[in-house]
Amino acid sequence: MEFGRVPESELDKVDFSLPPEPAENKLILGGKKKNPKVYIGCAKWGRTEWVGKIYPPKTKEKDFLNHYVEHYNCIELNATHYKIYGASGIAKWAEKATGKDFLFCPKMYQGVTHRGPLKGKEFINTEFLRGVAAFGEHLGPIFVQVSDAFSPKRKNELFHYLGTLPKDMQFFLEVRHPEWFSNEAISKELFQTLTSLNMGAVITDTAGRRDCAHMHLTIPKAFIRYVGNSLHPTDFIRTDAWIERMKLWLDNGMEELYFFMHMHDETYSPELTVYLVDKMNAACGLKLQKPKFVEQQQSLF
Repeated sequence: MEFGRVPESELDKVDFSLPPEPAENKLILGGKKKNPKVYIGCAKWGRTEWVGKIYPPKTKEKDFLNHYVEHYNCIELNATHYKIYGASGIAKWAEKATGKDFLFCPKMYQGVTHRGPLKGKEFINTEFLRGVAAFGEHLGPIFVQVSDAFSPKRKNELFHYLGTLPKDMQFFLEVRHPEWFSNEAISKELFQTLTSLNMGAVITDTAGRRDCAHMHLTIPKAFIRYVGNSLHPTDFIRTDAWIERMKLWLDNGMEELYFFMHMHDETYSPELTVYLVDKMNAACGLKLQKPKFVEQQQSLF
């Protein structure tokens, strides 16, 4: 993910502090600890950089997903943003997760969200949803991202579109235009609208756009897109802060939590995932799976 990229030489100047906990979050969560579902994943399984790292040497691309599901329990599926996949193709992906508590979290097709108005896209919207429905029990939240240029001036268009989406699927919305966050009244209306629609607000933590790490929960579920910087020292400090915040949420009624590890260079996502999962398990009493590197896998035999 290139969104919010800052030169490495500038990273030490960025204030990576997470915003204070919004007061409204307490009402959304309810305050009583539940038995939450926690999912950790990346954006793509098709990373050739992971061959010889967490995928066995000489693994062919067609087999990447077979191995990915052994290291993570979900995927933020960006592939569906660029192409509408039919039900048969998606069912083949779902088969790879048979018998596992694994979820695919597809990104809405860009032909709906990034090309012209949202209105009049009923056909392609329906085709997209028909395809991802083939994930069946392995379908996680669908996230709808509108472009960086999509400002609150189009809020009525956006809210109307969101209201047309099926109620039997879980959706999260990602907005990026700065005015969604800089104007308190607009932010409040956005988050209240999402709550009324039973939709979540994507939280994106990236160096160059700190406003997108808004920390607002509109439902008792969180969808976090974390963008690291190739194991820069700040990556670990930021991860520690996230673990503290996620523990607070989990202790106070969060039902589902999705954390997606991104890097500008995805080579190093597995390493930071291991750091995250080890600390999450220790802090929250969880038993999340984590990537196992090839040398670790070989040592088992």
